Amino acid sequence: MLQLGDIVKALGGNLHGSPQTFIQNLAPLEHAGPQDLSFLSHPKYQSQLLQTQAACVIVSRQFEEVASARGACIVVDDPYLYFARLTQYWKKQSAPLVLAKIHPSAVVHPEAFVADTAVIGPLCVVERGAKVGEYSQLKSRVTLGEYCEVGQRCIVHSGVVIGADGFGFAPNQGAWEKIEQLGAVKIGNDVEIGANTCIDRGALQDTVIEDGVKLDNLIQIGHNVHIGKHTAMAGCVGVAGSARIGAHCTVGGGAVILGHLSLADGVHISAASVVTRSISKPGSYTGLFPIDENANWEKNAASLKQLHQIRHRLKSVEAHIQQSFGQEK
Repeated sequence: MLQLGDIVKALGGNLHGSPQTFIQNLAPLEHAGPQDLSFLSHPKYQSQLLQTQAACVIVSRQFEEVASARGACIVVDDPYLYFARLTQYWKKQSAPLVLAKIHPSAVVHPEAFVADTAVIGPLCVVERGAKVGEYSQLKSRVTLGEYCEVGQRCIVHSGVVIGADGFGFAPNQGAWEKIEQLGAVKIGNDVEIGANTCIDRGALQDTVIEDGVKLDNLIQIGHNVHIGKHTAMAGCVGVAGSARIGAHCTVGGGAVILGHLSLADGVHISAASVVTRSISKPGSYTGLFPIDENANWEKNAASLKQLHQIRHRLKSVEAHIQQSFGQEK
């Protein structure tokens, strides 16, 4: 439980209301109670502002007058960003004391390096030559493979595997010959990796995740992939080997990026899209077939199969019209 005055002192903002008001929880507008703190992040939710029972609401300057007439409020430039920082502050105030930096059940190779301020959770494995930087956290059951590196202030959630072998095999008379994966994984600072995500080591060069990247749960990053600074990917994204993704990109859930492709800085891929070519220009891109009733989908799919023939016939008709028009002249 925190007082509004303590929150504003720590995070800033212009408080309307009593600084002695106690806040018990953080909650969304529609579910907030009389001891909860909430926020209005978008004008389309403004109807909820008048209906909420929240003790205090974080709002932008646009809604200062309405919010202050309703009750206590904290006025800031960016309510969503302020709320994000509030969650961090809230967790720090309520987090239990960490008694062991390296959990007794973790296995850390003698030749691995773990910073004094890093935290290694239960059942983690940190293999030979691996490195964990200052203030980084490996939650339970994380595996950090040989010679792989995690930078400073990173959060690696449960079940993540960093540095498994990339998918590399050479055909040999109907069978497969393994290509040993001799690279590693290099992860920068302030990276967060969601539960059960896998990042494969490089075949020859390293797989690289630059500073500030955010990866959701159940993501597959193939060998030799390079992801630029502050790119974010939602759950179940798959990135095939040797793809290069720029900085400040976003990739929606379930999207797939094929191997050896390049995405420029500032590219945004919609959910469930399949990226089949390189993208050199920043912007938003979508590649998916809209959902429909199955009967309609089958008809449309059948039509798509005929597009090449239709295109050829259309070009023939255009050529015939142009020829006839020329003769008339």
